[in-house]
Amino acid sequence: MKPETRLVHAGRDPEKNFGVVNPPVYRASTILFPTTAEFERRRERKYTGFYYGTHGTPTTFALAEAVAELSGGHRSLITSSGLSAITQALTAFLRQGDHLLAPDTVYEPTRTFCASVLVRFGVEVTFYDPHAGAGIAALMRPQTRVVYAESPGSHTFEVQDVPAIARAAHERGAVVLFDNTWATPLNFRSFEHGVDVEIQAATKYLAGHSDLLLGVITARTEELFRTLKDGLNDFGDCVAPDLCYETLRGLRTLAVRLRCHERSALEVARWLAGRPEVARVLHPALPENPGHALWKRDFLGASSLFGVLLRTSSASALAAMLDGLQLFKIGASFGGFESLIIPTSPAANRTARPWREKGLLLRLHVGLEAVDDLIADLEAGLGRLNGAP
Repeated sequence: MKPETRLVHAGRDPEKNFGVVNPPVYRASTILFPTTAEFERRRERKYTGFYYGTHGTPTTFALAEAVAELSGGHRSLITSSGLSAITQALTAFLRQGDHLLAPDTVYEPTRTFCASVLVRFGVEVTFYDPHAGAGIAALMRPQTRVVYAESPGSHTFEVQDVPAIARAAHERGAVVLFDNTWATPLNFRSFEHGVDVEIQAATKYLAGHSDLLLGVITARTEELFRTLKDGLNDFGDCVAPDLCYETLRGLRTLAVRLRCHERSALEVARWLAGRPEVARVLHPALPENPGHALWKRDFLGASSLFGVLLRTSSASALAAMLDGLQLFKIGASFGGFESLIIPTSPAANRTARPWREKGLLLRLHVGLEAVDDLIADLEAGLGRLNGAP
């Protein structure tokens, strides 16, 4: 079946739920056992069934099943946020004395966790140039256990050669973790490109309505899944079934929403690229983008998120532009129905690939509004930017 069809049907089993179309919300902490013998065997259900609420309910499992089917992975786990999916996946595979490779352009909270928490517990971390590709082999050590990737890069949208990185990692016995939040499995097939563990902030496109926090981790094999499941159990990370239900509901329209996001974002990006106030647009799907060839080779589409580098360095001019916007609201998330915009300063968090571009950088999430209205909003904002003292 095509991914659009899988999105509609995955994780549903009306026959088990009295004909109800959507899996209902099962709320539970305590799970009852009919006999002492069954209770004594409860831990046999650790990877396959229910034995306490923290390990999930049928609603949790329905979402996990749907995500795994969409991703083409073996099995999925649900966590309390996108960041928790990242941190839980990393800690499941890393121990004191291990070495981690992570891209210099990684999501800032991921970088903070790696550079503070993991380092504090004895894990060595190296931030590598996202353009390393197969050259990442030169950074591998005998202790390298995990190679982390995120493409496009956070805020500056560098595209990584994930297949080359995965080959180099696997040759040395390392596990490849990949943050696929930007593209989703509809636009980047992680496991077909060598990834072992796919991570997504379901808060964004999967749920799609800016009203919940949730993360998903999908494993390529049963062995990887069990390692992740053990780690998740140790930390007690769990999700309310109501949020799983709402994410399942959002998942059904993901393909339709993502196509609209992609189409509108490209139209806005092309318009901005022609503006005199704009030095360049950071969008992998634009032919002039440095990472376009890799994006075209590996990705099936784009999403709503891209960057814009303005020629000005005036903070007051930027404030005049952003503060008066009517449709693009200032907010740090993305993936919802509403358009968002934020100023960003990546220079402070870069070491392997310093950010030295002149001008002010913006990150835009193009929502589901009419494109003409969004362009008019930005045009008025650029007018205020030009008129600022």
